[in-house]
Amino acid sequence: MIPAGWHLTCGDLAAESVAIVTAGQPDMKVRVMRDDLAVGPLRDVDAERCPARAWFWEAVWPGGAEPRPDFANDLAGDARWLAELPGQGLGVTVWHGDSASEQLLLARVCAALEGSPLPLFEVACGTGDSRVGTRMAVSMHRPAALAERIRPQRIDAARQRQLAAQWRGAVAADADIRRWREGQFFGERFDAIDAQLVAATEPDWRPLARAMAEVMRHCDGFFPTDYFLYWRARELARGGRLELDGVPGAQYSALQVRRAASA
Repeated sequence: MIPAGWHLTCGDLAAESVAIVTAGQPDMKVRVMRDDLAVGPLRDVDAERCPARAWFWEAVWPGGAEPRPDFANDLAGDARWLAELPGQGLGVTVWHGDSASEQLLLARVCAALEGSPLPLFEVACGTGDSRVGTRMAVSMHRPAALAERIRPQRIDAARQRQLAAQWRGAVAADADIRRWREGQFFGERFDAIDAQLVAATEPDWRPLARAMAEVMRHCDGFFPTDYFLYWRARELARGGRLELDGVPGAQYSALQVRRAASA
């Protein structure tokens, strides 16, 4: 039986599938949380205003890519909504898979509801293994397959405290990137993903999209998105480690990349 109340997902594709499998049940509300919590600063993510986090996404978002989200207001709105969640009187179910972002959302909700009597459930849609080739995100399941996996589990107080502590630890560490392995979050600087991106290039020109796809295929612990990798490529070009052929804008698929001679 699917619990009534709020059903939270990480990303629009996951929300669309969850909305399909919960359709026709008016006592359920699906809310999508779009922030990819695996990357970027977290130090002010739960604050009334989130300038550091908003600045990060403004930098990541390609120029000319429309529609452009209102990051400052959207992120602050999420923070306010979570802060007010205990007073809404509705149970909460978090749908999650093996992505670091989904696991961080689960931990964040656990922290937001810590001490609240509201029922908190989870629907695990992953394998428990975040390595490439075995991991699954909610959005990777077709609605029919997702419906077969619906086994809501009540999150007990001990597990909620553990996950809430993990969230507070991730916020305090404020790493550039967070990977999820064996139930734990591990922070690192952008250097590791930058090295993978440089390694995926060659001295000769090749499509930037192909180099980005190479990184995605070998990245354990979190799902690097195309816009995130495109931003790192622009930063590496600005730092002289990569060269981009074309005018950086909304369409990274039109760009070529090669490794700089000094890289």
